[in-house]
Amino acid sequence: MNPTKRNYRATFILDNRGKEDSIDQIIEGVKKDISAVQGEVTSVENIGKKDFIRVTDRKFTGAAYVHMAFSAPAEGPAQLKERLRLNSSVYRTFVQSA
Repeated sequence: MNPTKRNYRATFILDNRGKEDSIDQIIEGVKKDISAVQGEVTSVENIGKKDFIRVTDRKFTGAAYVHMAFSAPAEGPAQLKERLRLNSSVYRTFVQSA
């Protein structure tokens, strides 16, 4: 049985401090995580580095922002957030229905 897929738009704040991975490599890893929850990425938009409005860590004042549009089953966003919670390269994840 093929579950119906819904469209989502996600914003990821990526943290590559102290890591050898580039932003593009981290984006590819996030795409693999989306595929792992039966999702399909339709578009990727790298916004670039932006400063945070509210700084919680003086040594981390800004990061790279990436928007991704994808389709996944209804439980996909919750599963994706759980997978990315363990990934130290993804600082924050915001998923909204499109």
